[in-house]
This record gives sequence, structure tokens and C-alpha cells, in this order.
Amino acid sequence: MESGQQTSSMADRRKGCDLHTHTLASDGMNEPSENVRLAYEKGLYAIAITDHDTVSGVQEALEAGKRYGMTVVPGVEISTMAGGKDIHILGYYVDTEDKDFLNRLSNLRNTRNERNEKIILNLQSLGIEITMEEVISGLDRDLKPDESIGRPHIADTLVKKGFASNMRDAFDRYLAHGGLAYAAQPRISPQEACSWIREAGGTPVLAHPGLYDDDGLVSEIIKEAHPSGIEVFHSDHGPEEERRYGAMAEDFGLIVTAGSDYHGERQGAVFHGDIGNRSVPEDVLEKLKTARG
Repeated sequence: MESGQQTSSMADRRKGCDLHTHTLASDGMNEPSENVRLAYEKGLYAIAITDHDTVSGVQEALEAGKRYGMTVVPGVEISTMAGGKDIHILGYYVDTEDKDFLNRLSNLRNTRNERNEKIILNLQSLGIEITMEEVISGLDRDLKPDESIGRPHIADTLVKKGFASNMRDAFDRYLAHGGLAYAAQPRISPQEACSWIREAGGTPVLAHPGLYDDDGLVSEIIKEAHPSGIEVFHSDHGPEEERRYGAMAEDFGLIVTAGSDYHGERQGAVFHGDIGNRSVPEDVLEKLKTARG
């Protein structure tokens, strides 16, 4: 399900794959086709669309890939729970029309909605006047049935209302693990997510391990869930994290991936990082395809 055969000498010279970006289908700011256009302008070879618990943005991106001569990797980022922490599993080359997989993702979005309601209640208990209706109205568009609201949407509303200075402040103070309004809803395990991805014909990869602040837990997840890869390079990983997780990839025989985790621009700042600021060579795509199922 890859698009964008390279047909020109300019396209042949394109380099690098950003394998982690979000769109309006979940908590990004851009249409899927806009992410593809930005990747094209930055000279990338490939871009993956990995929205939270939905693949509804993939088809538009694939069509844009054909127009721009870009390789588009169909993907998803599944929310799981392990060790009391939110753990994300990326899935690449999944069958975006697999009915069982789509039903499973729909159930995950319902869980996400329940989590969001808990966060809103927690914020209200802190004296912060905010409602889910305000968060949704802040989208300035209708929310489609297969799209999802995420914490960045809530953070954006907190900043707009003056309860946080910027997106990072909103997460650090209220929404991240340990934040004043943090809430967790029972979720599937990383093992289940990896199984679901494989059953949908895809390849599972552990996302941004540095954000979990627990390398023991990361190792445990790798041993129990058996992802095929690990996101060594991420916008929130520094050189030390890259070294550690690169070594972990070698120790466990995992595919090394990279992603900006681009969500677009909010409050004048790009969240988490700009498209293409982290990338891996094109041969990684073949490794991910070979590891499918």
C-alpha cells in the first residue's frame, strides 16, 4: 500500500524517511496532503502518516503522494498501557481496510474519549473553567466519526484561555504523566497492539522510548511484546537517548526508525518537531516491509 514511484531524476535524489507524523485525523494541525507537501518541499524520500488510533488520514496522503512523487507509508500509532504509563506502538504498512483492525481502533478511540473526559473533570476540580465542547469548538471544523481528540487539543485550549504559557507548559503542568490533571484509562497492552498490527499485515515499532523515562520498562516491553523496531531518533531524544536506544536496538536485533512526531504548529510553535528533523535511510522501508505480519 505504498504510493509515489520515483519518476524523475529530482525524485531519485530525495533522501530520508520521516516515519512519525500526525494530521487532522487525530491531533495534528494539517490535512494529510499538507504533510506530504511539506515532506516533498523538504526533499524527503518518504513520509509516514501515523495518527493516534485511526487510519482515516492515510488514503488522502497516498493520493497526495502520487501527485508529488513521494513515497507515503500507511501507518498508525496505537495507545497502550504498561507499568502504569502510556506506551505508544507505531504500526507500518497496515491494511487500512481490514475490518477487524478498524473495529479495534474504533474501540480505542472510545477509550481515548473517556480519558479526555476524566482530564476535563480533573481540570475543573482545579478551578480551571474548561469544557470538552470548548475543546472541540476550537477545531473550527466538524469532528468526523473516525477522528479523535487528543491531549494537544486540550493543551491548545488551556493556552488560549491563559491557563498555560505554551503547549509544553500545558503538558508539563497539567497533562503529562505526573501532571495535575493527568488521567489514565484502562488500555490494551503493548503485546496486544503488536499482535493487532501484525494481524493487519503490518510491522510494529516501539515509539519514542525516551519519553517513558524508564529503560527497564522499555526492555521489558521489548521482551514481552516483541516489536520489530524501535524509534531511536525522535524530536524529544537527545544524543544520549539516541546512543542508548541505538545500543538497545542492536542488542535486541530491532529495526532502527526515526520520526519527527510532527503535529503542526500551535501557539506559534511546532509540536513536537518539524517534518524531516529526524529521518532514516530509504532501506529502512524494505526492512519494515520484510518484517510484516
